Amino acid sequence: MNPVNTPWRKSTYSGGQDECLEIADGLPPCSPVPIRDSKRPDGPHLLFSAPVWAAFVDALKAARY
Repeated sequence: MNPVNTPWRKSTYSGGQDECLEIADGLPPCSPVPIRDSKRPDGPHLLFSAPVWAAFVDALKAARY
């Protein structure tokens, strides 16, 4: 997997700001999920396993009021 050639997207909740995290889109299910800083698109990225990322997103959704 090479996240450099992968389309990236920001959350729709970012409001168009430049201080956001981006997630790589279009990767096969169960592959690691790359995350990067939108201010440094050529900088390093973090990889999370698919189950860890899903748990994180679920926790965020559950925390909404």
